[in-house]
Amino acid sequence: MNKITIEPVTRIEGHAKITIELDEQGNVQDAHFHVTEFRGFEKLCEGRPFHEMPALMSRICGICCVSHQLASAKACDALMAVRVPETATNLRRIANLAQTIQSHALSFFYLSSPDLLLGLDSNPPNRNILGLMKDHPQLARDGVSLRKFGQEIIELLSGKRLNSSWIVPGGVNAPLIENTRNKISTRIPEAMATAQRTLDWYKTALDNYREEIRTFANFPSLFMGLVTPNGELEHYHGRIRVVDSTGTIVDDQIDPTLYQNYIEEAVLPFSYLKAPYYKSRGYPEGVYRVGPLARLNVIDRTGTPHAEEEWVEYRALRRQANLSNFHNHYARLVEILYSIERIQQLLEDPNITGTRVRVTAGANTTEGIGVTEAPRGTLIHHYKTNDDGLITWANLIVATGHNNLAMNHGVLQVAKHFISNRRQISEGILNRVEAVIRTFDPCLSCSTHAIGKMPLDIRIINSKGQVVNQLKRD
Repeated sequence: MNKITIEPVTRIEGHAKITIELDEQGNVQDAHFHVTEFRGFEKLCEGRPFHEMPALMSRICGICCVSHQLASAKACDALMAVRVPETATNLRRIANLAQTIQSHALSFFYLSSPDLLLGLDSNPPNRNILGLMKDHPQLARDGVSLRKFGQEIIELLSGKRLNSSWIVPGGVNAPLIENTRNKISTRIPEAMATAQRTLDWYKTALDNYREEIRTFANFPSLFMGLVTPNGELEHYHGRIRVVDSTGTIVDDQIDPTLYQNYIEEAVLPFSYLKAPYYKSRGYPEGVYRVGPLARLNVIDRTGTPHAEEEWVEYRALRRQANLSNFHNHYARLVEILYSIERIQQLLEDPNITGTRVRVTAGANTTEGIGVTEAPRGTLIHHYKTNDDGLITWANLIVATGHNNLAMNHGVLQVAKHFISNRRQISEGILNRVEAVIRTFDPCLSCSTHAIGKMPLDIRIINSKGQVVNQLKRD
């Protein structure tokens, strides 16, 4: 048995490797996506006062810190048993949408567009954002511009682009002033034009990737995301809907606090990343996906005019649910457009500059659950406390965890298609195996929460790069 190892997997957030097992004839027998880092945030927060959690959880990830703050704050709202003021809720929504813009721009322009524009078989030293700036300067500038737009909104609202303490239990700690609202509003037309220009280009380029669309995690699965009561796209405070590969609703309007009735988590022997599955389907058949592709599969409409037009065209690619994970790229662009439009709608609310933006209380119950849509998919924070409001137990199910089984399935599918029966395996072929993971845009640093006694390999390396000691646990 021969083995191909790709380590590290490049242009993703975090550390991972891929192993591909071949038989004597060169056919792919199996493939695995290994998450090789372990963080364990669930244990680190035990003993902390619950009101510290949003600020603490924002440190989990430098990309999606707002999403972790929001899910954490919502769990703390539940612990306090309070109703967050409507103005604060809408300000939280704006921050979450701004993060969706900047994160999707990072994924599409910085991490994936080098493959799309320079080619999956192009020279690796040039296949990056710097090579993109050289050969496609306008698209590179558009990517920088959209990411900057999202980051600046977060900074204008909270005072910092990363790890602010603005989102707090009970609301936010400062209102939106009129001058800041005007600053954001004046930048919306340019951002809209940039998002639309990118969408128009991308749609003309789809025919270039027919083989990748056909093979990049293109398989039947369930899809999960939040929706409003009337089935519209919702990133902050919706209910869970699950559809199957035909687009048929499996479960709808699930109270997110009941997630444990529907989702179970398995432990994989080859990864520090747990593998959630849909309980009613069992393991491993209960594979499901979350994120942009899933969200656009589960909704009935977007709720904003320009994004609605693009979503209708996007769904026309397939009469049922879009199954190929390659279409996550397309879905991100539609969601960027939606997020810009939705921010504009929220800013036009005359109450958005209201000053009642926070309620305060102590811990009035000992269990709280917060669920929101992070850029990469559904994010769950679940806390338990003692009578003093100190965290005694926490469970985080992050989007990348939801997608773990699907990522492994996708790696195997791509490897079988591009590697089996080939005498020579080019770098471009291996790049395609990595690229299917990039379509999921995994965030590994905030998703690795193993349970039980996991395999461990610690190596102590001296200044010359030599291993001087090694501790292993199987």
